Amino acid sequence: MKNILSSSLSTIESTKRALLVTSILVAMSGCQSESLNSAITPEPEVESTTNQSMQLIDFDKQIEFINTVAADTQINDGVISVKFKSENNSYSNISFNPDTPWDWSALKDFNLAFDIANTGKHSVQLYLDISDIDGANYTRTVNIPVGSTSNTYYAKMAGHDLATPDGDHKVELNFNSGLRSNPDTWESEEVQFTSMWGKKNLNTKGIAKISLSVQSNLHDKEIILSNIRIRQNPEFNKQFLTHIVDQFGQNNTEDFVGKVNNEAQLENQRVAEAKTLSGKVADGRSQYGGWLAGPKLAATGYFRTEKVNDKWSLVDPDGYLYLATGVDIIRLSNSSTMTGFDFDQQHIIQPTKDNVTPEDSQKLNRVSDAAIASRIKASDTRANMFNWLPTYDEPLGKHFGYRRSAHSGPLKHGETYSFYSANLERKYGNQPQGYMQAWEDTTINRMLDWGFTSLGNWTDPRYYDNNKIPYFANGWIIGNYKTVSSGDDFWGAMPDVFDPEFEARAFETAKVVYEEVKNNPWCVGVFIDNEKSFGRSDSVKSHYGIVVNTLTRDGKDVPTKAAFTAVMKQKYGEIQALNTVWEKEFTSWEAFDRGIDSSINNERQIADYGVLLSAYADKYFSTVEKALQKYMPNHMYLGSRFPDWGMPIEVVKSSAKFVDVVSFNSYKEGLTKKSWKFLEDIDMPSIIGEFHIGAKDSGLYHPGLIHAADQQDRGVMYQDYMNSVIDNPYFIGAHWFQYIDSPITGRAYDGENYNVGFISVTDTPYPYMVEAAKTVNGNMYQRRFGKQE
Repeated sequence: MKNILSSSLSTIESTKRALLVTSILVAMSGCQSESLNSAITPEPEVESTTNQSMQLIDFDKQIEFINTVAADTQINDGVISVKFKSENNSYSNISFNPDTPWDWSALKDFNLAFDIANTGKHSVQLYLDISDIDGANYTRTVNIPVGSTSNTYYAKMAGHDLATPDGDHKVELNFNSGLRSNPDTWESEEVQFTSMWGKKNLNTKGIAKISLSVQSNLHDKEIILSNIRIRQNPEFNKQFLTHIVDQFGQNNTEDFVGKVNNEAQLENQRVAEAKTLSGKVADGRSQYGGWLAGPKLAATGYFRTEKVNDKWSLVDPDGYLYLATGVDIIRLSNSSTMTGFDFDQQHIIQPTKDNVTPEDSQKLNRVSDAAIASRIKASDTRANMFNWLPTYDEPLGKHFGYRRSAHSGPLKHGETYSFYSANLERKYGNQPQGYMQAWEDTTINRMLDWGFTSLGNWTDPRYYDNNKIPYFANGWIIGNYKTVSSGDDFWGAMPDVFDPEFEARAFETAKVVYEEVKNNPWCVGVFIDNEKSFGRSDSVKSHYGIVVNTLTRDGKDVPTKAAFTAVMKQKYGEIQALNTVWEKEFTSWEAFDRGIDSSINNERQIADYGVLLSAYADKYFSTVEKALQKYMPNHMYLGSRFPDWGMPIEVVKSSAKFVDVVSFNSYKEGLTKKSWKFLEDIDMPSIIGEFHIGAKDSGLYHPGLIHAADQQDRGVMYQDYMNSVIDNPYFIGAHWFQYIDSPITGRAYDGENYNVGFISVTDTPYPYMVEAAKTVNGNMYQRRFGKQE
């Protein structure tokens, strides 16, 4: 090892770089079991600390490694102050890019740490992106609360590996637990960056870039950064996933504000809250929640849209201006979590082709008695998480369910349990109307008391005839139609919209929604589908992924490909004309239809791909619109809720031809003017179907996609987001996702374990969120339209 170290140090001296960490770690190939301190003796430029860490960057000496985008920096005495600018910037960052990638491959159990303080006026959600020489990237994030005191924030780079009792070797960074974010694997006052997306086990042989950024901020943000270092992980708590859930579905190992410790507390909460809920619409509002002080417009008996003083608005059935605020997922379907048990599959009833409701939108789906008798433990890791589960013959055993398929997680199917549903029975079970009706009554009264004007998407149809607060209906087009691919079908393959079966299924879906709504004027409108993978903005290829992938297929088997061939043949006539433009050598239209090399050569080809993507989107939205016109002509079509990661402009413009309101899901801190400027060209009423903000002081292990510092900060950030919606002349409302926190062990379908509810798993409202909603909802019409004479 001595010779290797000498060689490495010589190399460093010749390159005149101070990154001794890189070369020394390369030399550690024969000392992998040694700690950082015992394996090396650092040169003076490299700071060695008592917690076995090694400084990675000296800000005073290595400023050539520092790059920024829309950020101002100042270095002083080894620390760097960073001001992230918000105005006209959706992205602001500071990154560290060494000329020679860092080689950390000799370390097998270590983390990357930063000391950070927030010297600004607003909490900072900081995204950490680490990229390797293979082009892979891993994104994590954390919220830095306001305060000048520095704290340590760390990201695990390798380890801790876990050998489970069943002999299955797990890499903790892969999250084989089925949670989107695990409990910490060691106790400390430090804060771990929360996992988001990307390749979790990077190639530590070459780390090419470390970036810290803020995204879509409404305010400038400021931090002080120091002491970037790599450290050996502390001793691994191998029980970090054991008995983490108590009998109420809460964190069993931590205390937090609002935690319920016994059933008497639930009863006391029920009684106390009932005294505060009037169950009446707010003063100054129409029966539907419209603005009585605003202009009286034409009343059609149903909801519609109108532009008033250059601002889009909904109009309620009585003719009053109406903005839609509310929450999504008022149902039990997403409240269940995988228990780690399963059954003999011969007893599991599989879905039929005529089904129009995805399994994660269905009820708990308890298995048969015959299946219960075949119950087996399918995952020790999952089963050991729970401190308590009932037996099937106990009263609370009725809250078991089953999922026949999962989007992600350690089990592809298995038993589920809903602690939230069980808590409803504990809390409302002694009410004469039954716990489900008591829950429904309480929920409606909460929505009215909190000032919301609607129930958002994925509300249980049992609420559709409440006739006290408007609601948004929804449906899914699923079936045995053929499919195409965008290349990144996040929630599943895309429909082949030119397959006649797709239209048949669209009509069947519209019929089912009609039968649920029954022409009720309290229905604002209908969302069909959600976050379809129409294309991503990452690259030209992913933007036009549906076209790129479909052109390679045979039109005899793929109706959308045959349609694409027809569109290009109509435009160019002769195949040679297309060849000239695309710089290709197709021999005939027949050969084109059989499947082609769809690689992109020039801008004119990209323009044609835009035409084809538009043709696909036109067919999708026109088909759904035709089905809804037949069955629900009095209700608005609200689109498919474009995710902000997948809304190609061609598809958005296509939707605007056929929908009444364009819908988007946008998980950001708010709506920045620059990001939504494209709405000026479309000039359509728009709605936010999903957004949320969470924090880690709730006992859950993952705050969600957008992070606040704590529950109070959640309320502040909620108001900021909603005000950015109200201030945008094209948006007519926004719905929070979701009513209930995710299960702490992850929802059964995809493992989301987020603190994103207005209420906790024990049906306990978050006070700061409630007060924030009351403030926004109480002032939204005056803020949007101004005071009326």
